[in-house]
Amino acid sequence: MEFLLSLTAWEMEKPSAYGPFHLCFLIGGLALCVFLAWRLRRVSERTNNIMLFFVGFFLLFCEVYKQLFYTYIIGHGEYQWWIFPFQLCSVPMYLCLILPFFKQGPFKKAIYTFLATYNLLGGFVALFEPSGLSHEYVTLTLHAFVWHLLLVFVGFYLIASGRVAHKLKEFLYSVVIFAILCVIAQIINIVFRKESIKMFYISPFHTTPLIVFKQIEEATNWVVNMVVYLIALTIGAFAFFIIAYGIQKLIEKRKIKKGC
Repeated sequence: MEFLLSLTAWEMEKPSAYGPFHLCFLIGGLALCVFLAWRLRRVSERTNNIMLFFVGFFLLFCEVYKQLFYTYIIGHGEYQWWIFPFQLCSVPMYLCLILPFFKQGPFKKAIYTFLATYNLLGGFVALFEPSGLSHEYVTLTLHAFVWHLLLVFVGFYLIASGRVAHKLKEFLYSVVIFAILCVIAQIINIVFRKESIKMFYISPFHTTPLIVFKQIEEATNWVVNMVVYLIALTIGAFAFFIIAYGIQKLIEKRKIKKGC
């Protein structure tokens, strides 16, 4: 396994923020995401389910590669616990895989809304502040950039196709999903506290590496930082919900005008 993975261990200099590599993926990638999301907005529910499932499957395939690469190339056979796949931006992999198995209803719409708010926010933040996406290996860097662009695509697509919640009450269901995921993440942090795990960056045992929040934690404690961080994420997600609501209203008006 180590030999096979070594064949793809092409080293590179870490791309700098807003350098040619980053700008190519940021501008070109975002433009492609918006274009594809708009073109695919009218697909049937069956096609929607198939497409999201294959997005999840592709993310799973990429994640398996990443886990093996870190274990055998970087860790030389030792599992690197800090990359355990349950960060906020890892969640779409699981959600896209299970979505097709749910019927249309409030729960499925809540998942759609979660993907188009919390995860769209996560994708945007990572792409505009790419320090966590740049690696010393080509495949890991491509993995990180493509992964977060897919989060953006899924979010845009769900908004453009009108599958995201229109009411505040429906948005709150996605907040409940986020809260449940936070509890799961914290349980993982506590159970594997000796393994440098920082799921959702709310671990009580390891300082968060995130700018601003790292300073908040150092000045106060992990509880204050966790509360501020989760509230900030939810406010950001709500901002994307408002944007999604506005976009969906514009699309509806356009449909009405065309109908006339």
